[in-house]
Amino acid sequence: MSMDVSEEFDYDYHENISFNFSYEDYPALCKKGDIRSFAAVFLPIMYTVCLVIGLAGNALVVVVYAYHKRLKTMTDAFLTHLAVADLLLLFTLPFWAADAARGWELGEVLCKIVSACYTINFTCCMLLLVCISLDRYLALARAQGKDQRWLLGKAFTRRHCWKVCLLVWTTAFLLGLPDLILSEVRYASSRSMCLAVYPPSMPRGLKAVLEMVEVLLGFLLPLVIMVICYCNVGWTLKNLPVESRGKKWKALHVLLIVVAVFVVTQLPYNVLKVYRAMDSAYVLVTHCETSKVLDRAAQVTESLALTHCCLNPILYAFMGLSFRHHMMKMVKKFGERRRRRRENPAVEEGLEMSFNSHSASQETNTFSI
Repeated sequence: MSMDVSEEFDYDYHENISFNFSYEDYPALCKKGDIRSFAAVFLPIMYTVCLVIGLAGNALVVVVYAYHKRLKTMTDAFLTHLAVADLLLLFTLPFWAADAARGWELGEVLCKIVSACYTINFTCCMLLLVCISLDRYLALARAQGKDQRWLLGKAFTRRHCWKVCLLVWTTAFLLGLPDLILSEVRYASSRSMCLAVYPPSMPRGLKAVLEMVEVLLGFLLPLVIMVICYCNVGWTLKNLPVESRGKKWKALHVLLIVVAVFVVTQLPYNVLKVYRAMDSAYVLVTHCETSKVLDRAAQVTESLALTHCCLNPILYAFMGLSFRHHMMKMVKKFGERRRRRRENPAVEEGLEMSFNSHSASQETNTFSI
C-alpha cells in the first residue's frame, strides 16, 4: 500500500482503496524515503492489531450464529454477513503489511485479487451497516402498527433477506472492479509495489468521479441513512412511558455510540479521499512537503477507518442481550462437554448421542439435562 515512482521521482503514498494518483501532478523532485520508512513501521503494527482483535470478535459472531443462535431475523443475517465481510477484509491486511515493510513480492495476479477483496469487503461493510439501520427502523415501525406496504417495507422481510444481501455484495463487487482491472505490480526505487494504475488516456475528471462514487456509497449514504433511521428510533424511544425510562436511555446511548464511532473512524479518511480526488482533477497540491503531510495522513486515517472492523462485533452484536445470552449458552455448553470428557470419557459418546436426540425446535439446554 505504499507506492514509489521511479529512479527520478517518488510516488506519493498509495492506499489500495482509492488513492490512485500519478506523480505527474508534481513537477518538482520530491523524495519520500521518510514516508516509506514511517509506513514500514506504522502500518504493520496497526494492521496486526486490527487483525488480532478483529479476527477474535468477528469469528466469535460467525460461530455463535452458525452453531447456536441461527439466523432468525433480518438483523441476524446482516450481522453474519457483516462479520464475514470484516473477516475477508482483515485477511488482506497481512499482505498490505508485508507490502509496506518490504514491497510487493507476490506477483500481479495476487495483487489484483487482494486489492479487489479489500475494496469489495470494505464497501460491503458500510452497506451492511445501512441495512442494519433500516431493519431496526422498520422493525420499530411495524411494532407500532405503521403501514409498511411501500417497497422498502416489503423488501426488508425475512423472505427477501437473501435478495438484499445479494444486492449489497453485487454493489460492492462492482465498486471493486476498478481495483481488479487496474491494479499492477510496478518496480521503482528498488522495490516492487502493488497499485492501481489508470490508463494515460483516462481523463483526470473520471478518476475524481470514481473516487467520489466510493465516498458517496461508502460513507455519505450510510451516514445519512443511519442518522435518519436512528433519529426516528430515538424519537420513538423518547416518547415511551416513564416506567421504561432506564431501558429507553440505555438504548439511546447505544444509538449515539454507534453513530459517533462511525463518524470518528470514517470521517477523517473520507475527507482526505475527497481532497485527494479533487487534487487528481485540479492539481491542488504543488509542494513536496504538503504532499508528504497528505501521504502520512492517508496512512493514519486509513488505519483509523480499519478499526471499525474490530468495533463492529461490539457495537452490533455483543451489545445485544439476545446475542450475549446465546454466546454464554454456547460457552457454558462447551465447558460442560470438556468437564464431562475429563470426568468420564468412557460414556461421553453415549451422552452425546442422547443430547443430540432432542429436537432443535424444543430449544432444550443440553448442559442442564
